[in-house]
Amino acid sequence: MAKIIKYKGKTEQELKDMSINEFMKIAPARIRRSLKRGLTEEQKRLLKKIKKAKEGKIKKTIKTHCRNMVIIPEMLGMLILVYSGKEFKPVNITVEMLGHYLGEFVLTRKQVQHSAPGIGATRSSAAMSVK
Repeated sequence: MAKIIKYKGKTEQELKDMSINEFMKIAPARIRRSLKRGLTEEQKRLLKKIKKAKEGKIKKTIKTHCRNMVIIPEMLGMLILVYSGKEFKPVNITVEMLGHYLGEFVLTRKQVQHSAPGIGATRSSAAMSVK
């Protein structure tokens, strides 16, 4: 039996039918405040693209630099390419992501992986065994 994923007691279908104002009532305070202030022009353009893609007018995947966009119920089930500073990385929107920002799911920094000591290293660090 598949587990039904809910957000604040609402099923995925109930969430998809919600407007932004209804979502604001169940969203956390930080998200509610940012939505209450209104969306920026870039965020409004992204929402228009998402609505057109849902209607089937846009065939390509949506690319955006708008990392500060709050994930709202209209975006559920979509694949959005978010810019990481170097490349666009895919983000598949699920119920658990509601109330977060797009940028939280695309990291901008790589994890540091050190190898052997470099050219200008001191003798003591060059003498260390490299495994």
